[in-house]
Amino acid sequence: MPKKIPEIVAAVDLGSNSFHMIVCSLNGDKLKIIDRLKEMVRLASGLDKRNVLDHAAQERALACLERFGQRLRNVPPENVRVVGTNTLRTAKNAEQFLVKAEKALNHKIDIISGIEEARLIYQGVAYSLSSHALLRLVMDIGGGSTEYIIGSGANPLCKESLHMGCVSVSKLFFKRRSY
Repeated sequence: MPKKIPEIVAAVDLGSNSFHMIVCSLNGDKLKIIDRLKEMVRLASGLDKRNVLDHAAQERALACLERFGQRLRNVPPENVRVVGTNTLRTAKNAEQFLVKAEKALNHKIDIISGIEEARLIYQGVAYSLSSHALLRLVMDIGGGSTEYIIGSGANPLCKESLHMGCVSVSKLFFKRRSY
């Protein structure tokens, strides 16, 4: 028996600077955005010199995830993909935080590699922006990392993820400001 195509799907990106959630209806191969939420959590600003995520950043993140979880409460878990990026790859206490985060969101969170993050970024751009160019360069400057992808059509050909983003660079070079 063929697998039933879901009617509602959702994606959540737990970025180093902001958390994003998108909920879509799926009709054939067409996505229609039902809801889109973004909150500036600034998770990376909560990393100390030992790469431990502080209590304040965790609290901001958990409050946001509880709100996202309320929106996702009627979406089946198999229709939701939640990914954590650079700060959660870096934080030494990420595992302890993830236990609380998954409870607040009521969905599993996958910590993805920088290369997987680059692949997903490219897929999103390729899907949402049509182009007749033979090659395209996609750059995503995040809070904790920057991804560069060269691709053709829907296929990423070369992917790179660098451990430098707007929050991490700001903390390094502009120490007097609070982020």
